[in-house]
Amino acid sequence: MQFIQQLINGIHVGSIYALIALGYTMVYGIVKLINFAHGDIMMLGAYVGFFAIGLWGLPFPLALLVSMVFCAFLGVVIERIAYKPLRNAPRISALITAIGMSLLLENIALVLFGPDPRKMPPVISKEAINLGGVQISYLTIVTLVLAVGFMILLELFIKKTRTGKAMRAVSQDKAASTLMGIDVNRIISVTFAIGSALGALGGVLYAVAYPQIEPYMGMMPGLKAFVAAVLGGIGSIPGAMIGGFIMGIVESLTKGYISSQWSDAVVFGILILVLLVKPSGLLGKNTREKV
Repeated sequence: MQFIQQLINGIHVGSIYALIALGYTMVYGIVKLINFAHGDIMMLGAYVGFFAIGLWGLPFPLALLVSMVFCAFLGVVIERIAYKPLRNAPRISALITAIGMSLLLENIALVLFGPDPRKMPPVISKEAINLGGVQISYLTIVTLVLAVGFMILLELFIKKTRTGKAMRAVSQDKAASTLMGIDVNRIISVTFAIGSALGALGGVLYAVAYPQIEPYMGMMPGLKAFVAAVLGGIGSIPGAMIGGFIMGIVESLTKGYISSQWSDAVVFGILILVLLVKPSGLLGKNTREKV
């Protein structure tokens, strides 16, 4: 019974990692950039959700929407200011810029909100449903429903809409997409907007589950979500989802059966193992690139 309980706990946290990992994998799939500022966008999304609920008195769904819209706009602004000028620069320049943007966002949050953690109000009941000795909290159910719902919406958007099909075309070949009349700049902006909005969703849900909001809160879940994206095959949307759930379950089982102190070591050990054994990830494609 304890195994099933840990499995449910892992699915809960894994669904949050999967949402954040989608932002990494979408941006990488389109512009081949590892956006290390994504964890900090998640952090700012959590702050916006906190202020929307705690100070402005908005209901949880509306606060979630405000947070997602804010981060979508922020993602587009970051792309236009920091990444677009480097689109044809060496890959290392964009990577260093992404790290710089991450530090910039953390320090802006530090100046604006201070170093003291804020506590997210209890917007979802922590009561649990007992199913044969297994406790499933309402928070876990809401998180899972929101995460899976938005993942399905994203899949439908990518496969069924004109913009989604254009995103797939741009991820394959930007030059050919331009010749076909696709506005590549608009598609990249849409990609950053959707990825950042999902990051904000993950940030608010993470802050509800672990109610400590502070300027550096995006670092660890951001890194774990990145590992999830690599594990699933960075650039693959289904891979990011699968990777997120695997990461959450592994982390929960490690905490339950070994030690909570070992959970981070196991998570990053998985990253090293994946890079050694299957660098393209579970659902990724092997490609040859010039360095």
